[in-house]
Amino acid sequence: MDVSTLGGLILAFLAMFGALFLMAGHGGEGEGAINLAGFIDPPAILMVLGGAAAVALVGFPLHRVLSLFKVVKLLFFRKKENLHDLIDQLVRLAEVARRDGLLALENKASDINHPFVALGIQMAVDGVKPDTVEEVLRTDINAMEGRHHEAKKVFDTIGRCGPAFGLIATLLGLILMLGNLSNAEAVGPSMAVALIGTLYGVTTANLIAIPMAEKLACFNHEEVLAKEIILKGVLAIQSGDSPRIVEQKLSTFLPPQSRPAARTEAA
Repeated sequence: MDVSTLGGLILAFLAMFGALFLMAGHGGEGEGAINLAGFIDPPAILMVLGGAAAVALVGFPLHRVLSLFKVVKLLFFRKKENLHDLIDQLVRLAEVARRDGLLALENKASDINHPFVALGIQMAVDGVKPDTVEEVLRTDINAMEGRHHEAKKVFDTIGRCGPAFGLIATLLGLILMLGNLSNAEAVGPSMAVALIGTLYGVTTANLIAIPMAEKLACFNHEEVLAKEIILKGVLAIQSGDSPRIVEQKLSTFLPPQSRPAARTEAA
């Protein structure tokens, strides 16, 4: 589970509700007290959430919108790629190829649990030219980036339009309020209910949609980095580089303090 996603959402809503309770306490008792139940407005919720769903459906294909359920699950339960383990696996494959020849890697195919590594190694074993191997793997990376970009665009669109639908809910509330100005006692509560729509819209955009879009961009960067490491590793193995050279090439993708030499010195 991605703790930062869940923790960030919980912290955001705790901060918001904590602020409400503090304001309720400052309001005192009686007429000056803040009614927390007044922050619940089903029509505003319907306007904001329904509007966000409508924008997504109008702006994107249905299958792309439905895939958001998988994307949201990924945001919470994504298995992070361990780059050190990935590099170690490629170095071990380079050792086998250097010792027993490239064809010997075919016997190691069952031990490779990473589909992208298996694809690259299989093409290398089959004698595919390095340029073709790079082209195929690069196309796979670009296609993955495209899918991630489309998912991010949906969240970006919801984040951009959420406040607008909150404003629409506010305008509808104000229109109803202005039509009932003869009842002076209802003006204050009606104004409060009208403004809740804006609150919902801003909350949906800035606490949910936009942060999730940014988290998707972060995940995309990490996955692209992992696949770039695999691409370079497969090409190095295919070209007959020694395991030490393969490790040095791939370690350059890591931060300086995380490279094997730095870890050895720290130990």
